[in-house]
Amino acid sequence: MNKTFLTGLALVLMVVGVRAQNPETITRKGYTLTFLSNSASFDPALKQRMIETFFKVYPVLAKDFNKNADKAVTFSIDTAYKGVAATGGGRIVYNPEWFVKHPGDIDVVTHEVMHVVQNYGNGGGPGWLTEGIADYVRFKYGVDNPGAGWTLTPFKPEQSYKNAYRITARFLNWLETHGNKGIVVKLDNIMRSHTYAATVWKDLTGKTVDELWAAYAANPNA
Repeated sequence: MNKTFLTGLALVLMVVGVRAQNPETITRKGYTLTFLSNSASFDPALKQRMIETFFKVYPVLAKDFNKNADKAVTFSIDTAYKGVAATGGGRIVYNPEWFVKHPGDIDVVTHEVMHVVQNYGNGGGPGWLTEGIADYVRFKYGVDNPGAGWTLTPFKPEQSYKNAYRITARFLNWLETHGNKGIVVKLDNIMRSHTYAATVWKDLTGKTVDELWAAYAANPNA
């Protein structure tokens, strides 16, 4: 759903830009959020909910996944941006129209701030795993997934672990609950250290990723 860590994203963000109106900077317990918006009609209650979600979720994700994660993050509400949300470095751009159409989808914030925590840069590993980890985190740490009607995608035989997002996230959650507790944190660290290779799955679990997927596909609801 969210297009993040794509080639040239930094350039895209520079082109899109945000003509900020009344930027606000909030600091709590060592973390700083700068909130920018060029949308005159952006709901103040939604703005506050995004801020509260950041301060509830981000410090926990930094503690659990990357203690060196950025201490300062910027949220930019930009009417010129037509995706859902995009993250580059410590800056996240949101499309205000997405929230008009999906007012309960506050955990877009959870997904995107995990990308800040991930901080894989170029060459960290496959994009499907980057997005799968971010949606796994949304599933585990989200503040109101039910309010958005958001759940992990039910298994179908035609799926692949490479489908990314919720499909990969469901696979990762299955691994966590079937003898591989902590594997997501380990994979996240591997991606950040740029040591990912196809062999890491066997190193961590004793099985290849294809063998793990086959076991998952044989009994996905266990």
